[in-house]
Amino acid sequence: MTTVLPVPAPGAAVQLPPAEDERSTAGTPAGRARQILGRTVPWLVRGAMGVAVLAFAVLAVGPHVLDYRTMTMLTASMAPEIEPGDVTIATPVSVSEVTEGMVITYHMPVGDHSLVTHRVVSVETAADGTVAVQTKGDANEAIDPWTAGLEGDTVYQVRAVVPEIGHLIQLLRTPVISQALLYGAPALLAAWVLLAIWRPTRNETEERA
Repeated sequence: MTTVLPVPAPGAAVQLPPAEDERSTAGTPAGRARQILGRTVPWLVRGAMGVAVLAFAVLAVGPHVLDYRTMTMLTASMAPEIEPGDVTIATPVSVSEVTEGMVITYHMPVGDHSLVTHRVVSVETAADGTVAVQTKGDANEAIDPWTAGLEGDTVYQVRAVVPEIGHLIQLLRTPVISQALLYGAPALLAAWVLLAIWRPTRNETEERA
């Protein structure tokens, strides 16, 4: 016996099988993984951007508007408390308040008079009120071979240490990276904003479906 299949008339609508949507795969491991990634990645990106902005504000902007200084430790003379690549945050204290045991940042009285961050081991106050100190790096065996007169009314005392971030700061200061950030960061931000504006909402996607 021959079976005759119905043939749709010309122009008649043909019913197609329902398309598989995202909800049909939501219960599968791959679907759950996509959902988790879709929810987690944006928050991770926002968190990383927030940390970067906060670090920039504290280390780059803050010293210009608030009364503290930051400095990257270049040597291991203060290890293990301050390692190379750590960033110190120092605030001003009166020279008359300097005592033994303080970690201060001051200009060396010899050589190129560069800044040094060491611990005070002795304090001498002259009759005219001027203060001179001897310092030593925690990791050094000997006291620094000079006596430093503290000029002015204040000296900077180390209050906090941010580990390792100095390496990142030095990397960002290299010409290639700084140029890439100067031109690349605004472009990425603009692309992200445009994507957020043009991306269809869930309601629009459901209406099109």
